[in-house]
Amino acid sequence: MPWEAFADLWARTAEDRDLVPGGGQSAREAGARLQEFLAGLRGLPGPVAAVTHGGVTAELLRTLLGDDAPPIGALAAGIPPCAITTWMT
Repeated sequence: MPWEAFADLWARTAEDRDLVPGGGQSAREAGARLQEFLAGLRGLPGPVAAVTHGGVTAELLRTLLGDDAPPIGALAAGIPPCAITTWMT
C-alpha cells in the first residue's frame, strides 16, 4: 500500500476505533486483545516480555484510560519504535 494511503488509513482508524481495515481488526479490537493477553499473565511466574506494534500499545492505553487520556502524539504517531512499556500489577 502506498505510504499516503497507509497514513490516511492510520488516521481514520485512530479517529474511528471501530473501523475495520480490509482483513484486519479494528483499533478497539486490537487494544482489547492486548488487554486480554496481559490479563492472562496474572499469576504466572515472570518476568514476561511481549513485543507488539506501538499502535496496539496506544490502543490498550485508550481502552484502559479512555480515548482522551493518552497524549495526542501517541495517537497520531503511535508509541515510538523500541519503546518499553512497563506493566505493573
